[in-house]
Amino acid sequence: MPQRTLFDYLRYLMVAVFAFILFTTASQAQDAEQEITPVGVNRVIEEPLNQTMSVIGRLVARQSGVVAARTSGPVGEFNAQIGDRVTASQIVAVLIKDAHESRRDLWLAEVAKAKAAIGTSQAELKLREQELKRLHDLEQSAAFSQARLDDKAQEVAVAKSAISELRAALRIAEANLRLAEIDLYNVDIRAPYHGVITKRHTEIGAFVRAGDPLVTLIDDSTLEIDADVPTERIAGLTFGVTIPFQYGDGTTGTATVRAIIPDENPLTRTRSVRFTAILGSDVPLAVNQSITLKIPVGARRMAITVHKDAVLNRGGRRLVYLALDGKAVIRPVELGEAVGTRFEVLQGLKPGDLTIVRGNERLFPDQHISFDDPAN
Repeated sequence: MPQRTLFDYLRYLMVAVFAFILFTTASQAQDAEQEITPVGVNRVIEEPLNQTMSVIGRLVARQSGVVAARTSGPVGEFNAQIGDRVTASQIVAVLIKDAHESRRDLWLAEVAKAKAAIGTSQAELKLREQELKRLHDLEQSAAFSQARLDDKAQEVAVAKSAISELRAALRIAEANLRLAEIDLYNVDIRAPYHGVITKRHTEIGAFVRAGDPLVTLIDDSTLEIDADVPTERIAGLTFGVTIPFQYGDGTTGTATVRAIIPDENPLTRTRSVRFTAILGSDVPLAVNQSITLKIPVGARRMAITVHKDAVLNRGGRRLVYLALDGKAVIRPVELGEAVGTRFEVLQGLKPGDLTIVRGNERLFPDQHISFDDPAN
């Protein structure tokens, strides 16, 4: 075949192929324009915007600490072991009480002695008063002596003073008796509140003094959440604000701000915030257990939002298909912060607009669509 004829043949073939492509594209566009495509829609809404950040907190006990001895003595027995749950006023340890019982008996005797001494002094006072009365009766007789009368009156005054002194000694003895009884009562070491024993600080036979620790007790029934929140995020937290939280196993709950501690850590620029929460009894809890809190980033405000599935990225632009009069109308939008499964809309949409969230990737502008009412 001549070379010129071959070139003409190839040229005609390319023209035919190009014409076929144009015809096919035009037919597809026409079919797409006429075809009704089912899509899913979601309405643009206005809602409170409350962006959050995750902060790691921990469970803390409102009551915890050591149970100390209130008196001195050797440890006689332990009635509770590590891990045991105790109730308020339950005896967890006992000191050997022999010395305390003897001290109590000693002061009982001192009280009895003081009472007897007062009785003796009162009898002596009565005797002196009788003698003083007889001397007064002799004032008109020749046997009367003024010196003896004055001496006897002074003896009466001394006897009264001695009784006052003995009564003071009785009060001292009674006070010491009460102290001895308190020490005897305190040989039984009692739990000050409900809780779980987590540590023993001594053993049977060891001598302890008043104030020495015996066991560590944690009240795990009054746990609350403590979190170090960045100072710049404190503005979103006020007394009574409720925020969501999550355990490590994924279980969720809500907590309420109880207090913001006015003490800032200069190294981390954080402040301690305490939260109260209804902690589920079916979730195993422990002091220092980690909790993830969703802290609001700033003050709450109203914002127009669109579902994330409605947003398409085309050539560096963000576009949304709207369902208008049975057609897919493309609309450029300007978006702000992400709010869960939605974006804040800064420009391009208004509340109530129906955006296409399912099937929008294959749509053409002004393509006919069908959809169910989003309310259903």
